[in-house]
Amino acid sequence: MLEWLWLVLFAATFALIFLGYPVAFSLGGAAVIFGGLGIHCGFFPPAYLELFPERLFGVMSNQVLLAVPFFIFMGTLLQRSGLAEDLLRTMAQLFGRRPGGLALSVVLVGSLLAAATGVVGASVVSMGLISLPIMLRYGYAPTLATGTICASGTLGQIIPPSIVLVVLADQMGESVGDLFRGALLPGILLAALLAVTVMLIAHFKPSSAPPIPKEDRPASRADLLRQTVRVMIPPLMLVLIVLGSIFAGIATPTEAGALGALGAFVLASLRGRMSRSALNGTAQETLRLSTMVMFLLIGSTAFTLVLRGLGGDREIEHLLTNLPGGLIGLLIAANLTVFILGFFIDFFEIAFIVLPLFVPAARSMGLEGPEMVWFGVMLAMNLQTSFLTPPFGFSLFYLRSVTPKSIPTSQIYRGIVPFIGVQLLTLGLVIAFPELVTSMIN
Repeated sequence: MLEWLWLVLFAATFALIFLGYPVAFSLGGAAVIFGGLGIHCGFFPPAYLELFPERLFGVMSNQVLLAVPFFIFMGTLLQRSGLAEDLLRTMAQLFGRRPGGLALSVVLVGSLLAAATGVVGASVVSMGLISLPIMLRYGYAPTLATGTICASGTLGQIIPPSIVLVVLADQMGESVGDLFRGALLPGILLAALLAVTVMLIAHFKPSSAPPIPKEDRPASRADLLRQTVRVMIPPLMLVLIVLGSIFAGIATPTEAGALGALGAFVLASLRGRMSRSALNGTAQETLRLSTMVMFLLIGSTAFTLVLRGLGGDREIEHLLTNLPGGLIGLLIAANLTVFILGFFIDFFEIAFIVLPLFVPAARSMGLEGPEMVWFGVMLAMNLQTSFLTPPFGFSLFYLRSVTPKSIPTSQIYRGIVPFIGVQLLTLGLVIAFPELVTSMIN
């Protein structure tokens, strides 16, 4: 019976999560209960819990995780200062002359916003608030409008500098820079395929994506060009400097994140958008998300120690490494697990619960270095797909919260279907051609 206690630990933890308790406290609480009972009954070595303070100090001194609040601050400030809205309006003027041009603008701005924000929920909500009223006003079909916003908002999951990739690298023990490099081509490929999809929909059904009326277009191309340069160049340069400094090895991700946060502050100030409310809101959002990540990491650390004390880590690794099909079986199991859990819990929670179970099994099967980075990017892309899939996709709920009641949820679900196909196609390409990831890693 004792050798199956780790399964009871898992069952109790997920029961607490699905009952609505915070994931961090569910992990930590289950660990404390089972660890305490185990010590009292004599089947759990106390030395495992004695390691907890040392692990906690390791979390506090982790330089990689220090990049998380910097990137959150950078992206949130760009949103709250109105720079993201300026980008969308300018891109809409640039491409709005043709059918589907506004939807194309949403995809392009979503890609840039993803590179600046790195947080899926923030990207979807902000894109919904900014672009949905504009698209509906110009006669776009609600299905196309909501599907485009959902799909482009989730690009923050995979396009560097993604907070998801930072946490993923920390949990896998890989370089954040390598994860950023590995995810770059898949992220660009996904954005390109989304752009092609919206243009194909507009081509075959132009009534669902009409062009912007002439009276709402800029007076001259020269004015449009000047406005485009003025609005596009500064945030684009900021993103390029942040990523370029990481890729070139000039700065660590933490240093680059600090540079990005400072750059966002300077950009907002130069545009006259730096208000006390914007700064306070940015600081509160940064504190909220960073605290959530840290508490999740503390809870998962306690959970992992108790799981090891009960022998669950060895049992799980043995189970995963002996699946039918070897590595293929492991990939199928990992993808199915991440995809299904993505319906119910956020990526941070999945990263802290599931990755410590699959990563040792993947390493024991020979995945190291670039191949391990490919494994991580594949899981991130998979989870991005689950964020879009009805009926429980997180991005759908994020968009529903800012969508007018006149648009039923069923239209949001129908609108996302073609973009789920694009996500699955890109995921299949990443699995079939690991070179899309590994070719970018030195």
